Formats: sequence, C-alpha cells, structure tokens
Amino acid sequence: MSVKTLTPNLVLRQGYEMSVKELDNILPILADKKRKMEQEEAETNLQIMLDFLHCLRRQKLEELNEIKTDLQFIKEDINAVEKRRVEFCRARDRYFSNLKMLTGDPSAKMAWPSLIEKGDVVVTDHAPSPQGQIRLSSSTSKYRRTDGRTPVSSEVGQRNDANSGLDSQQQSQSGQAVARKKRVHAQFNDLQDCYLQKRRYWARKSQKKEELGAREGYHAGLEDFQSVLSTFTRYSQLRVVAELPHADLFHSANIVSSIEFDRDDELFATAGVSRRIKIFEFSSVVNEAADVPCPVAEMSTRAKLSCLSWNKYTRNQIASSDYEGVVTVWDVTTRQSVMEYEEHEKRAWSVDFSRTEPSMLVSGSDDCKVKIWCTNQEASVLNIDMKANICSVKYNPGSSVNIAVGSADHHIHYYDLRNTSQPLHVFSGHRKTVSYVKFLSNNELASASTDSTLRLWDVKDSILVRTFRGHTNVKNFVGLTANSEYIACGSETNDVFVYHKAISRAAAWHKFGSDADEADEDAGSYFISAVCWKSDSSTMLTANSQGTIKVLVLAS
Repeated sequence: MSVKTLTPNLVLRQGYEMSVKELDNILPILADKKRKMEQEEAETNLQIMLDFLHCLRRQKLEELNEIKTDLQFIKEDINAVEKRRVEFCRARDRYFSNLKMLTGDPSAKMAWPSLIEKGDVVVTDHAPSPQGQIRLSSSTSKYRRTDGRTPVSSEVGQRNDANSGLDSQQQSQSGQAVARKKRVHAQFNDLQDCYLQKRRYWARKSQKKEELGAREGYHAGLEDFQSVLSTFTRYSQLRVVAELPHADLFHSANIVSSIEFDRDDELFATAGVSRRIKIFEFSSVVNEAADVPCPVAEMSTRAKLSCLSWNKYTRNQIASSDYEGVVTVWDVTTRQSVMEYEEHEKRAWSVDFSRTEPSMLVSGSDDCKVKIWCTNQEASVLNIDMKANICSVKYNPGSSVNIAVGSADHHIHYYDLRNTSQPLHVFSGHRKTVSYVKFLSNNELASASTDSTLRLWDVKDSILVRTFRGHTNVKNFVGLTANSEYIACGSETNDVFVYHKAISRAAAWHKFGSDADEADEDAGSYFISAVCWKSDSSTMLTANSQGTIKVLVLAS
C-alpha cells in the first residue's frame, strides 16, 4: 500500500515510518483537514450564536411589545385619572361659588373638602335663601344667622376659630398624604406588579368580551388597583384599643389557642390549654371606663382546647375541638354541650361550621382523618382518610360541598364532598407543615405554614397568587385570620403581622409585651397564638401564649 493511498488519520494511528518526502506529501492533506474542521467548528459556533441572538431578539421584542402595551395602559389611565381630577375640581369650584353666595365669606373655600367629607356642613340650596337666611349647620358650633344681624365680633371670632381649625385639619391631611406617598415608594415594586397584573387581566377580559372593562374611561382594572392603593396606603400601624388579661389563677398554662367572633360580632369566645371556653361581650372589653370585664358565659372541658367555631346562623351555638379528639357542640345560653363526637382517635386540631348549611361542620385530626358531622346526627356522615396529620380544615364560605384541608404533608387539599376519592386540587408550595387555612372569599384561600410564610391561592383557577414573608413561624401554631382585604397572623417573636392581600410585605405589625415583660426571663419564649378579624373592619382580636388578649385597630 503506497503512502498516497493512506489517509492521514490511518498513517498517524498506525504509526507508519515515513521519509521526509512522504511527510511533505501528507502535511498539505493534514492542513486541509485542519482548515475544514476549524471552519466547521466556526460555522457551528456562529449558528449557535445566531440562534441565541434570534431567541434574545424575540424575547426582547416580546418585552418591548409588553412595555409598549403597559405604557399605553399607563397613558390611558393617566388620562382617566386626570379627567376625574378635572371633574372633581369643577365640583369644588361649584361648591365654592354656592357657599360664597350663601355666606358672603371669601374664606369659606377653606372648608373644602374636609367639612364636606365629614358632613359637618350641609348646603340645602344652590341659591341664596330668602330673607338672608343661611341654611348651614355645623357639628362644632351652634351658631346660626337667621336675619343677617348677628354682631360682627361674633362672626369674626367664629371665622377665626373655624379657620384655625381648618388650618390644623389641612396640615393633618397634608401630613397624611405625604406619609401615604412614602408608603407607595417604599413598596413601589410590589404595587407596580399589582397594577400591571390587574390591568393586563382586565384587558384580556375586555378582549374576550367577558367584561366591558370600561365605564366612561375609568375601567375596572384601574378601579381594582385604586382600591388596593387606597386600602394599602391608608394604614401603617396597629394601635391597641383594649387589653384583657386572660390568665387563669387556677391554671399556670395560659396559651389562648383560638379566639373567634360570633355571628353578629357582639360576642367573642376564647379557648386554650386552660380547658375553658370563655365568652366575652366585645363592647364591654373596649369600654375604657369599665373594670376588667368578666366573661358572660364559661364552659369547662375535660381536655385542652385547640379550636373554636361559631355557628353563623344559630347565634348561641359554638363548636370546639380538643386534645383528646373530641368535637363538641355547645349551647352558649345554657352553657351545656348539645352534641359530643368522639370518633377521632387522636388530637383534633380544627373544627369549622359550614356557612351555607348551618347544621354541618367539619373537623381534622392527628389521626389523619377529616370528618363531616351533622348536628342532627350522632355519628359522622362522611370520612376522608389522608396520609398525614390534619392541622386545619375550613369550609368554603360560598359552598356546602367544598372544603380546604391543611396537612403536615406540606400541602393544601381542596375537596368536593360529593366525591372524596380524589381532591379537586392539591396546592403545593409550602416547605413545611400547613398549620392554617382561611378563606378571604369564595375563590381566595390563605394558608400559613411553619416555613414562616403565608400563601394566597386562587381555588377557582388552582394557582398560587402571592407569598407573604416577614413573620417568624417554625414550630408553633401562631394563628391566621383573613377578611376581604387583609391577612393577619402571629409570629414567634411575639408580634402580630398584617399583610394586604395584594402586597407581599407586611403593611403593619405590633409587638406584644411591655417594659415589665422584657424583664421577665421567659418573655423571649412568648409567641402570638391566635388572631381574628372583626368581620370586614379594621379591628382585630389577638392573643398570645402568655394569656394576654388585645384589641388592635389598623391606624394611619
């Protein structure tokens, strides 16, 4: 075989001995092979680069289109808001004109808009009243001018007092506006995400013609966001309205594990490791003139209590679950148990009455069972076997067949009770035990976990909406409560945290304790153990492991 018929690879691989002349013949072939390989590699690299650049271009064009769309949204919304402001200014000018004609007082314009908002001034006519009468009433003054002959000194003095009050009022309003703007900038990224999310959502709805999405230029998306912006910036702290020592002289353990308002928000019940359910009248607790209020009713139990649930139809009926697995329905009026269910084999952590079927309630236990009960029957009517401990159960407020179950398996199981062979959906995301589940609405579900997060879920679309961080919760049950706008929970730092449902960071928080408590060696081990909103108000009940109960109100 001649050298010419040998390929360079074969020559090199077989280790042939070659002369210098033969090697000179091989070198050009090797050089061509090298150039070809380098060219192929360069072409491959260029193709990879080109693919990357095309992909990046597409992504950036999509982002650019999204930005252009967002900018168009913002432009439209700026125009809509400015139009509203113009309408407001015109209404204000009309008010000034009418008020000036009625009073003849140029300084009357100082009354806008604070007095109108508070209802302190009432203009009953849009033209001067007959015989020079002024139909104005003021909650801060009994002054009336009925014949135009009131002494000048009296009128001037009143104007000075009114103007002084209005000046301080305007300064206060100006200060509040500055504070609210600071809150906007402090949470700007979250608010931006909220705005764009709502704007895009309603734009899609409008395109599908599911919703008109616009009312004279002020569309639903902007109104939704304005509601968030208003409620979120309105409050920045929690103020203590009342404090109730809950400690029991006969029991050293004072942890309040559950605190709940009744149907009418007139009574609230507390329960915990002291084996007592105590019923208090809310108005007497917040009445500063009253002494330390006593319970209006009290029921003793055999075991430590874990959870309470008022019947939202039968005012005097409340259910409890305890550490021995017993679920009890009580009559608060007679202070006697109506039904006792003892099917759970281990500690029952949670119980909840249905809002749509007042005779039905659900419970969950460490025996890994969820049970449905009817107050007209002595045994459970439905049983769901699960694979992990049950920490929390809750009926959907708009349904008698849908329940949410928080489990030690880190998941929330959402069931239709008409078919319990499989859950409708399993919500995943928490990294540790799900200790609480609470509904904000028929479609919004909040969950708390010992991974120190709260999560908001959409049960209709089966998606995670938002994750909330700020509090500390790694081992204890620290409470969870929700209304239509806010979610609140406790913390193992002995703080109460409040989150707006549209913003992932806390809107306000309050630390339990006092200087005397700080000197207590055990103060560092106290934690918040129960929280409860007073319906859709800014008022909430809170309790901690020391046995202290506080009434807190969101404040600016």
